[in-house]
Amino acid sequence: MDAAYVTFYEFGSPGQVLKVENRELQRPKAGEVLVQMTERPINPSDLLPVYGVYSHRISLPAIPGYEGVGVVVDVGPFVSSQWIGKRVLPLRGEGIWQEYVTCNAELAVPVPDFMEDYMAAQLYINPITAWVACTEVLALKPGDVLLVNACGSSIGRIFAQLSQVLGFQLIAITRNHHYTEELLQLGATHVINTAETPLQPTVMEWTNGRGAKAAIDSIGGTDGSDLAFLVQSGGIVLTIGLLSGQPVHWAEISKKTNVQVKMLHLRHWNQQVSVQAWQNTFQHLISLIQKKKLTFRRPDAHYSLSQVHEAVRYAESSSSMPSMTF
Repeated sequence: MDAAYVTFYEFGSPGQVLKVENRELQRPKAGEVLVQMTERPINPSDLLPVYGVYSHRISLPAIPGYEGVGVVVDVGPFVSSQWIGKRVLPLRGEGIWQEYVTCNAELAVPVPDFMEDYMAAQLYINPITAWVACTEVLALKPGDVLLVNACGSSIGRIFAQLSQVLGFQLIAITRNHHYTEELLQLGATHVINTAETPLQPTVMEWTNGRGAKAAIDSIGGTDGSDLAFLVQSGGIVLTIGLLSGQPVHWAEISKKTNVQVKMLHLRHWNQQVSVQAWQNTFQHLISLIQKKKLTFRRPDAHYSLSQVHEAVRYAESSSSMPSMTF
């Protein structure tokens, strides 16, 4: 039986280098499960490797896609047949942009019946990053002030909701008013639209001149470096992305501001976290969803696997890069 998958043989624009091919479906090996995919969102982190941002650690050809949900249809030796028919997140194995994905059964995350596919498909990249950032790296406490830029994004919405769950105060930074009301409703204490409101004096006014306890940068460039000057001495700027493509000379900025600079890459967390802690983290997020303390946007477009070029064009034309399934 042949199965379709998306691949790329060279780095470049996803619309030009991505190809849809077919290959013979292989049975899972010992300790593995085979998952028939049902939904796969598109995130900026899915497209950056295609462009070649991480070319130093990616072997070509490669299959893109980091998260999604599907149903177990086969198991390898030493894996219980009770897995068959269960919905799971098949993570940290092969790229997800395939009809069928194989992954380690220990790392497959079971999906409860109450959770819709579109929610489950988005449970990995943004929620885990946001949770680890707030609870482990920054260790935010009730009353702490956190600055987050690019907050109109999917992960920005999650930080707003986690501010309610964990009790910290979120100052959300955006470039327009499209998401102001939504972010405030989700839990943000303040929203600053930098197209209309100056960032530095506004943050200082809202923090009584003290600045924030910490800041999270997804953009880089001047947008990222500006955050460091709004954080208290000894505070932390955590960088989780580089949407501008412009790196920051963080060592220099750190000396000027006496602010710690840290980076969070999910792959590094994956390498050091135990299997039990990995599963427990997902279960905690699932419990927040069940209690309606955490929610994700519904995808506003759907594509088949063979329409990957249309899907990518849609994703790249959207200012907030919304999740989609295809």
